[in-house]
Amino acid sequence: MKTIVFAYHNLGVIGITKLLAHGYTIPLVFTHEDNPHENVWFGSVKELCTRLSLDFVTPVDPNTAAGIERIRGIAPDIIFSFFYRSMISKDILSIPPYGAYNLHGSLLPKYRGRCPVNWVIIKGEKETGITLHEMVEKPDAGAIVAQRRIVIEGADTALTLFHKIEAEAEKLLDECLPEMYTGIIRKVSQDLSKGSYYGGRKPEDGRIAWHRSAREIYNLIRGVTRPYPGAFGHLEGQKILFWWAVPQEGPDKVPGTISVADDRAMIGTGDGVLLPLEIEVNGRVLKDKDLLSFFKKHEGEGLQ
Repeated sequence: MKTIVFAYHNLGVIGITKLLAHGYTIPLVFTHEDNPHENVWFGSVKELCTRLSLDFVTPVDPNTAAGIERIRGIAPDIIFSFFYRSMISKDILSIPPYGAYNLHGSLLPKYRGRCPVNWVIIKGEKETGITLHEMVEKPDAGAIVAQRRIVIEGADTALTLFHKIEAEAEKLLDECLPEMYTGIIRKVSQDLSKGSYYGGRKPEDGRIAWHRSAREIYNLIRGVTRPYPGAFGHLEGQKILFWWAVPQEGPDKVPGTISVADDRAMIGTGDGVLLPLEIEVNGRVLKDKDLLSFFKKHEGEGLQ
């Protein structure tokens, strides 16, 4: 079966690898140029294509007239998208006779949209998953082909959860691709009224609101900690990145206020206190005694 693939990130690498393993022919891959302002910690679809001698392109917009005509000329039987970051137009989606399918990092219809792996951590979810679904004009709204559930542990970060999703994505594709290759594609419509939609995130969205509970702040920290830009507050005009911390019940303190007791730094929140364990100030990472010394100098002051 002939397929055109839209792919980026680790799941793009996994998706292409699995398609080839199951006998699909890939005459063309659409991917992205890496953003020089982004921490590129993930696998490269471009490098994979180069190594495997797969033809690829990196257009800013895949939906140009020239791009659409090129796809029509290839006449793919099916299209797959694996963590590709641009919307694919109806003109492209309507080309393959067996449809177009996307791998999404949540249990649809929950967490449709951008950054689902970060959002489920930030929102304190206990479960998420991976979904292969048909692509339609509306984002992540097409019929579901297959899903796998994933438990979110209390100490999971977006990165550890992403690795869980990668492992489950491999299993899901191994289960689905052989039957899809024969043209048998079983689908179940989504009920979007039971779902949710979230937009993309920017580095400035990591600002900590200290009136939130310690548990909510903890979820934000683990949802955007390395390799993501990190959660932060400001102290005397300095940006303080919180790479790791843990929540604790009481004692009640003014939100954002720093205190030190029993060789532990504590920051007041709207409910409970936050115990910082790793921070970064002016490019210097502080832990253990260095962290405690830093907060002792600022005891009684308030983070913004």
